[in-house]
Amino acid sequence: MITVIQATDQELPIIRDIAYQTWPTTFGEILSPAQIRYMLDMMYSLDSLKRQISEQKHVFLLAQETDSKAYLGYVSYEFDYKSQSKTKIHKIYLLPASQGKGVGRLLIDKVAELAAEHRNSTVSLNVNRYNKAIQFYERMGFNVIDNETIDIGDGFLMEDFVMEKPLNVT
Repeated sequence: MITVIQATDQELPIIRDIAYQTWPTTFGEILSPAQIRYMLDMMYSLDSLKRQISEQKHVFLLAQETDSKAYLGYVSYEFDYKSQSKTKIHKIYLLPASQGKGVGRLLIDKVAELAAEHRNSTVSLNVNRYNKAIQFYERMGFNVIDNETIDIGDGFLMEDFVMEKPLNVT
């Protein structure tokens, strides 16, 4: 059984640790080691994670095995992204051993449920154009609606597809 909990400042080191364990596998064939290091340092320092929560209004959810209390992965999202009726998934990463076991589906379904309760009509996310997870997102009901290239500094780019999933909000 898997439980989903909202992360507090106390769990931020867990989120950082999952990112550091996950990114080399996820992006090792897509990004250079230097870009992976740069992005991890930029997005996953404890100060950066705290700013994402306090200033950018990101909410982090952790997936945890109910029995062992082991953490399996996380998702972060933001309601009303850019003042639209849209919930943006900013991050979703699972430990490599947790992939393919329904944890990602559980986290996305939870965000979609919360987004619908918040009366947002769409869930959106960005995904690297070469990430194998694109097929997973398509199975989850997301469609590519755009692509964008984001300059993140230090000569590095994020080359992403923008994907959206419509929600049934009444």
